[in-house]
Amino acid sequence: MDLKEFIEKFAEVIEVEDIESLNGDTDFRDLDEWSSLSVMLLVAFFDEEFEKEIGDSAIKECSTIEDLYKIAIG
Repeated sequence: MDLKEFIEKFAEVIEVEDIESLNGDTDFRDLDEWSSLSVMLLVAFFDEEFEKEIGDSAIKECSTIEDLYKIAIG
């Protein structure tokens, strides 16, 4: 999965409507759609899509969508 596809799936998971505004440098915490529910949805996304566990602490260490992508493919 490349970064563009990851961004598309990320946007789908947390229900971002304006996907065109997203890129690897986007600070996902600044998105209006980001909430505590988004954290749970992201955890489920990583489990289903990448068969990886990502915890709150790993998410807190990330600031951009690309940071999350690096964990996903790493």
